[in-house]
Amino acid sequence: MIVERPGGPEVLVPTELPDPVAGPGEVVVRVAAAGVNRADVMQRLGKYPPPPGAPEHPGLEVSGWIASLGEGITGWQVGDPVCALLAGGGYAELVAVPVGQLLPVPAGVSVVGAAALPEVTCTVWSNVFTLAGLRPGELLLVHGGSSGIGTMAIQLARQVGARVAVTAGSAEKLQACAELGAQVLVNYREDDFVERVRHVEPAGADVVLDLVGAPYLARNLDVLAPDGRLVVIATQGGTRTEIDLGTVMRKRLSVHGTTLRARPAADKATIVASVRDHVWPLIGDGVVRPVVHASFPLQEASRAHEVLESSEHVGKLLLTTGASRP
Repeated sequence: MIVERPGGPEVLVPTELPDPVAGPGEVVVRVAAAGVNRADVMQRLGKYPPPPGAPEHPGLEVSGWIASLGEGITGWQVGDPVCALLAGGGYAELVAVPVGQLLPVPAGVSVVGAAALPEVTCTVWSNVFTLAGLRPGELLLVHGGSSGIGTMAIQLARQVGARVAVTAGSAEKLQACAELGAQVLVNYREDDFVERVRHVEPAGADVVLDLVGAPYLARNLDVLAPDGRLVVIATQGGTRTEIDLGTVMRKRLSVHGTTLRARPAADKATIVASVRDHVWPLIGDGVVRPVVHASFPLQEASRAHEVLESSEHVGKLLLTTGASRP
């Protein structure tokens, strides 16, 4: 599925492209399913071009089976069930993947369901835990708690003994977050998250994971406790605003902005390895799970984008190819 031109969901159209060939240090994956992400929507709109060298068509994560191995690959075999983090190209039947961005399908997860894991686990682990250093007993505030990122952040934070506050736009979404372990539930359409969090924890949140950007910056700084850490991983509400450095300095705050897609392959490999060490055992034990709202055939990617943009979903959306193990 390619983006024919910048525009609405209808610009996602099927096409035939040459099969990818595994280069040195790469494998080709026969795709069973691909995850659908906000970044795909932004690319479709012409606002988030792929990094240099990445495929032009969208898709940042897939699951499936290894179809072929490039030069120098050890430890993997053709037919192995895998999932992978990509810089693009996942909306396809075949995709080439650097071996360092490859993960085995975890125990207890279907091959299709594993497509819901790479982007959210790598994003949450690298930002909330590696960068922000969330610790047991601390309070994590997650904006968009019912999103794919949010549902994974809730589960992982609870597993390390942290408390979790979330914002979401409906009672149904907040209930889903509560079932995953969130303890402070804020309907952003009705309540101010700063007041609600401080009602529960007067000192404020220790870590804030933000997908909104500019409109929330001032209040994110307000809600942070002394020595708090703000991590901005998306800017769905805009990119430009002012920052009160007095607040940052007085409370000794740290403000981080990160993206995953454009990181060098070596950085992604390090993140993937850490996720395999720390997150995969939790998924294998069944205490952390992918949350999938719905699946669509690959050719109906436009429908999946419509659902994603409606924000009516909880968790992840997937595209399936109907492929079987090679």
